[in-house]
Amino acid sequence: MGLLFAKLWSLFCNQEHKVIVVGLDNAGKTTILYQFLMNEVVHTSPTIGSNVEEIVVKNTHFLMWDIGGQESLRSSWNTYYSNTEFIILVVDSIDRERLSITREELYRMLAHEDLRKAAVLIFANKQDMKGCMSAAEISKSLTLSSIKDHPWHIQSCCALTGEGLCQGLEWMASRIDVR
Repeated sequence: MGLLFAKLWSLFCNQEHKVIVVGLDNAGKTTILYQFLMNEVVHTSPTIGSNVEEIVVKNTHFLMWDIGGQESLRSSWNTYYSNTEFIILVVDSIDRERLSITREELYRMLAHEDLRKAAVLIFANKQDMKGCMSAAEISKSLTLSSIKDHPWHIQSCCALTGEGLCQGLEWMASRIDVR
């Protein structure tokens, strides 16, 4: 009976779930955010600070904070961590040289107390590009299999076409019932 009540309550409350969208500069974070919002490609410039938008998927409200990924801004990411339920890490599947930096940033985030309960969605973006790394290659490079205390999922995607983005959001929505 309690579970039924909780499900009914959630239908009427439209609770928002905080999401931070992070990744190195030029990974495609803002393009993904606006693809979610408007289902179209928006010309973007490097994000200084953050963009915030509400995305609704099957009556689930996600408040998405797209945070600038330039090196000078990464040290301030932790100011956005409070009450975060989901981390979307956007990886540029072409940028092999900086994948180790992405890994360092990911594990720094996962060690933060405010993110101890956050689930992690990794978007392997730019899958339309010749010579890109597959999601499996990125998973291995990021040593995702060693992450035991956070639910995680890696999803191939292309921010320009929207391919793979819905599957990622559906995974996030499915995690809400598990909590």
